[in-house]
Amino acid sequence: MLDAEMRACADLVRRADPARFRATMAGPVAARVRLFPIYAFNVEVARAPWVTQEPMIAEMRLQWWRDVLAEIAGGGAVRRHEVATPLSAVVDAEGARLLDALIEARRADILRAPFADEAALWAYLDATSGNLMRVAARALGQAGEGALGPAGLALGLANWLRAIPALEAAGRAPLPDGRAQAVRRLAEEGLEHLRAARARRAEVARAARPALLPLWETGAVLSRALRAPEAVAEGQLDPAPARSGVMLVFRAISGRW
Repeated sequence: MLDAEMRACADLVRRADPARFRATMAGPVAARVRLFPIYAFNVEVARAPWVTQEPMIAEMRLQWWRDVLAEIAGGGAVRRHEVATPLSAVVDAEGARLLDALIEARRADILRAPFADEAALWAYLDATSGNLMRVAARALGQAGEGALGPAGLALGLANWLRAIPALEAAGRAPLPDGRAQAVRRLAEEGLEHLRAARARRAEVARAARPALLPLWETGAVLSRALRAPEAVAEGQLDPAPARSGVMLVFRAISGRW
C-alpha cells in the first residue's frame, strides 16, 4: 500500500468517522494499515445517499463501489483510486461479498423511507455495522460469529441512536417507534447484544481485537439511552470526553473491548 493512499484513507476516516479513527489509532500500526481502507470505504458508501438530492446520482455512486467490489472478488485488476486501491489489498472475495451486502442495505438511505418495524431496523444494522465489523475482523485475524454478530448490532444501534438528530434533519424517519418506551426497549436489547458479544471474547484472536475497539463507548451510550431516552432526540448520548478517553485507553491496553 502506498503511503499517500494510506494517509488519504486515514484522513478521510478522521474527518468523517472520528470515533473509529480514535479506536484505530489506539491499536497497533499493523492493524491500522488494514483497517483504515475498510473504514474509508464505509465513509464513502455511508455518505453517498446524503450528498445529493437526486436518487439516480446516489445510486450511481453506490454502483461504482459495487463495481469495485466485483473487481476485488474477481481477483483481477482493480481500478486506481485512493480508497479502492488499498481496499483491494486487505479485502478478499468473502469480504467483498459482505461489503456488497452493506451497500445494498445502504440503498434504503436513498429512499429515506421509515423502517417497517424493529426487525427491519435490526436487519439494517446487521447488514451495515455488522458486516463492517465482520470484514474488519476478517482482515486482521480469526473471530467467531458468536462475538462479531451481536457486537456489530450493539455498535450499530449505539451509533444509530447518536445520529438521530442528524438523520431527522436530513429527512429520514430513523426509528420505527420513537416513543420513550420503545427507545428503552431498543437500548436494552442493544445492551443484551453487547453482553452476549463480550461473553464470547475468547472467540476473537488477539490479532483481530482492534476490529472491536470501536465498541469502547457502546455500553455508555446505550446505558444513557436506557436511563434517559429523551437524550436520544436531544443528541446528548456522548460520554464526557475525559471519560471517553479513559475508557478507550483501558479497552486498548486490556484487550477487553
